[in-house]
Amino acid sequence: MAFVTANWNPLGEAFYRKIELYEMGWNLRDGLRDCLVAAAPYGGPIALLREPQRRSPSARPQLEIYSASGISMASFPWKSGPVKHLGWTVCDDLLCVQDDGTVLIYDLFGDFKRHFSMGNEVLQNHVVEAKVFHSPYGTGVAIVTGAFRFTLATNIDDLKLRRLPEVPGLQGAPSCWAVLTQDRQSKVLLANGADLFILDNTSCTPVTPPGLSPLASSIVQMAVSFSYKYLALFTDSGHVWMGPANLKDKLSEVETKVRTPPKQMVWCRRPKSQQPSVVIMWDRHLLVAGECKDTIQYHLDDESVLVPELDGVRIICGTHHELLHEVPAACEEIFKIASMAPGALLLEAHKEYEKESQKADEYLREIKEQSLLGEALSGSVWRQPGKESQKADEYLREIKEQSLLGEAVRQCVEAAGYEHEPDTQKTLLKAASFGKCFLSNFPPEQFVSMCRDLRVLNAVRDYTVGIPLTHPQYKQMTIQVLIDRLVYRKAMRSAAGPRIEI
Repeated sequence: MAFVTANWNPLGEAFYRKIELYEMGWNLRDGLRDCLVAAAPYGGPIALLREPQRRSPSARPQLEIYSASGISMASFPWKSGPVKHLGWTVCDDLLCVQDDGTVLIYDLFGDFKRHFSMGNEVLQNHVVEAKVFHSPYGTGVAIVTGAFRFTLATNIDDLKLRRLPEVPGLQGAPSCWAVLTQDRQSKVLLANGADLFILDNTSCTPVTPPGLSPLASSIVQMAVSFSYKYLALFTDSGHVWMGPANLKDKLSEVETKVRTPPKQMVWCRRPKSQQPSVVIMWDRHLLVAGECKDTIQYHLDDESVLVPELDGVRIICGTHHELLHEVPAACEEIFKIASMAPGALLLEAHKEYEKESQKADEYLREIKEQSLLGEALSGSVWRQPGKESQKADEYLREIKEQSLLGEAVRQCVEAAGYEHEPDTQKTLLKAASFGKCFLSNFPPEQFVSMCRDLRVLNAVRDYTVGIPLTHPQYKQMTIQVLIDRLVYRKAMRSAAGPRIEI
């Protein structure tokens, strides 16, 4: 098992890491430069429209659809009107929003399904900017026109167009805007300089973020979290403000020392996160900001795109596909250097036991003294070695007597679910099994379920399938939805995959 913490970076009380998902299989001569790019959430497909401003019939833009690993799924010349935006539905259908307000829908194999219009007002004034969003009602489309008015459709499968109220004093395109979902209603939050407004069906309401830096004269970028619960604002003074989407409180404000408007800003907040954080991207610069004044900074070698997920951010460039996320607490406790957490001690005890070393007794004695033996055992799995010593019998008997052995096993099982590398998963599951064998009443469901889940996840993450789901995403998506997607992709045979042998 490699040095697990080698790519960890501290930020406040948490750590963040970048995991390589794939070396991309596509061969893009110019990378993602001069492309419209849209990647579906939950490890979904990627759509590229090359040089969308081309007008010559002899050199039309090319629309290409790839799996998340860069395997081509469709490619065809774009013969319709100029495209302003690409986005994916919750069912992995591709939406292509044209500048005349026509939205064309394709499946992930590039087959045309249907189209609809965003209305005559959009047709007359054309589309300045568009966004595809997901709400409790389905997939929606929001558009700002050349007349600087907003038109919104909350559910494209039950099309009801809403023309939102006019914004007082708006003489040009808003500096930035986003769609919010509040009280089961979709609204638009927009910035006009330093002024913020919320548009709903009937009103335009000015709002003020509490505690926003007085140095800001304009809000130049905003981002809504994957759950629509949190909002981030980037100002021309280089400050990023973070708070709840209802703007009733402030979580933090960080000075980035960069005043250039970012190309992209997205949230990086996993369930049960220890802190809020956003990822901000410029041309060759990536910055992670959280509650503290410090930041994490990465250099980008190529043109990149950020894809927000339930529990992190995917980073796609012309050569690689990565996942940036906060290190889960279970993994941090087990792998952090010099950790004395129960799971860490259990993992070390199992390693030493496999070596038939006396150090195993030392680790187990340490666990016993802390009354944390059970917790340590919860995250690893054991395979009986060829030889057993009397000392092994003694310390195993002592482990069994401890009241927290079950909790330790659960901790290691949980950590295995967060790890992307199969070798690390196996190490943790072996350690968990090691502890589980000495618990007479330990319920096997969590361990068995995790082994089954990881078998599925490792199979669909395979390069040939190209769905890099994390365990939290998989549980949120449900197995039935994943099966439906695999059937849709005709990938069920590939996803049968090998077992995780323990």
